[in-house]
Amino acid sequence: MTQPETLVTFSAPVMTASSETRTITGQIVPFGAVGQTSLGPVIFELGSIHDINPADVKLLLQHDGTRPIGKMTDFTITPGGINASFKIAQTSAGTDSLVEASQGLRDGLSVGASIIDSVQKDDGIHVLSARLVEVSLVTDPAFAEARVSQVAASADTSTQSIEEIEMSNETPEAVEAEVVEVVAPVEASRVVAQGSPIFSAPRSPIVNAASYLEHSVKAAQGNEDSRQYVMAADDSTTTNTGLTLPSHMNEFISSTFSGRPAVDAVSRQALSATGMSFTIPRLTTAPTVATTAEAVAPSETGMVSDYITVDVKKASGYNECSFELLDRSSPDFYTELVSQLSSAYAKATDNAVIAALAAGTQGATVAATAAGLQSFIATESAAAFKATSGYARNLVVSTDQWAAIMGYADTTGRPLYTATSPQNAPGNASSQSIVGGVLGTNLYVDPNITVSGIIDDSAYLVVPEAVTFYEGPQTRLQVNILTSGQIGINLYGYYAIATKKATGIRRFNLT
Repeated sequence: MTQPETLVTFSAPVMTASSETRTITGQIVPFGAVGQTSLGPVIFELGSIHDINPADVKLLLQHDGTRPIGKMTDFTITPGGINASFKIAQTSAGTDSLVEASQGLRDGLSVGASIIDSVQKDDGIHVLSARLVEVSLVTDPAFAEARVSQVAASADTSTQSIEEIEMSNETPEAVEAEVVEVVAPVEASRVVAQGSPIFSAPRSPIVNAASYLEHSVKAAQGNEDSRQYVMAADDSTTTNTGLTLPSHMNEFISSTFSGRPAVDAVSRQALSATGMSFTIPRLTTAPTVATTAEAVAPSETGMVSDYITVDVKKASGYNECSFELLDRSSPDFYTELVSQLSSAYAKATDNAVIAALAAGTQGATVAATAAGLQSFIATESAAAFKATSGYARNLVVSTDQWAAIMGYADTTGRPLYTATSPQNAPGNASSQSIVGGVLGTNLYVDPNITVSGIIDDSAYLVVPEAVTFYEGPQTRLQVNILTSGQIGINLYGYYAIATKKATGIRRFNLT
């Protein structure tokens, strides 16, 4: 089977490094070799890495995407693995890396690949299909032989461009095998077991700026003790807090919910591109057919119809930002702003559908228990089918109802809705998903249902065809420059909700 992509790093030997062209050539992926990773042994099968574009593959330091030192120029595929050449950039980091490799300090190659298919065997995880992400120069490769054999830096310091080389046409035959899922990222750089070293620092006489200056002068005059004191002070984050600023992570903490469970529980159609309302014909009186005696005229009941009018509405969000904020903040600000506006739009439209469900038919009274939930679904499913000829397939509940459902148990304490193979199989609802099954219905947990507790309107049983949510093909993002020196950003979209059969919506009614 195909699994979600999982990043794995895997090492292979470096063959040569040219002083003339500042290139490194080596085997980046060995086929059939075993590498020890955080998940255990990992083996790349013949042909497991494919669709390599040299122009897209960078040579990094220690798998750090912010520290590129070169780029792939070409590659070849052999039965033993994949060999590739890299052009080392004319940068200080590139030159330093060549020096480190020549002195045996950082002399291994490690490939970063995103696993697509794999199979678990006795000797480890066999990778059947993967996408090459990057290659890195590393300190400790997975294999002892994965070392740089030759390193030399060019004396030419002029800027050199990295030309794209045509990809090799050698394509290995694909390997077929049973595939299982790899459940976690693995890193194949060799794990080095180390003890916990204990360092004892000398008591330093440097306690303020004056004593720091005193020992700096003595260190400059050759005093070894003062030199050690100054070095220790320079390395301290407590004495140099101005030089050890906290890093700013590229992530954004938010509790915004971007789903639309209520919208997903009803039927969906595209909204017409014009007009602020539209009509839908509906049958009010159906023609009849009855058993008729011989030579007797049949009774006549004419079909009668009318229509319902559905109003088109607009959901809109607005945010004003200064030029300074947009000009001087991280580019991630734009991404997060659009994400938050889109989530707000989703919440507004989902709340509109919840309001339509709250205008449906109130069900028979039930208790706030597992038996009450069963009675609600059994009774109201039948009532909805009788009234609409449709099946009430979807159950939309609040988070409080969800919590109660997960807690319902039989007389022995066994959970009704979270057991793997329950004897009577009433359904499945777990804390791992807000979509499940309860008594044959599809469960949708909607945090936008704001009622608290197991009370009226904390759950809705819905015939999807009874309510239709119409939405425009896309939301629109408008940017306007204001006279105040700010930029107004407006995200909006058009939608409509048609309740075609109110009897197809059954509202939870607490006794």
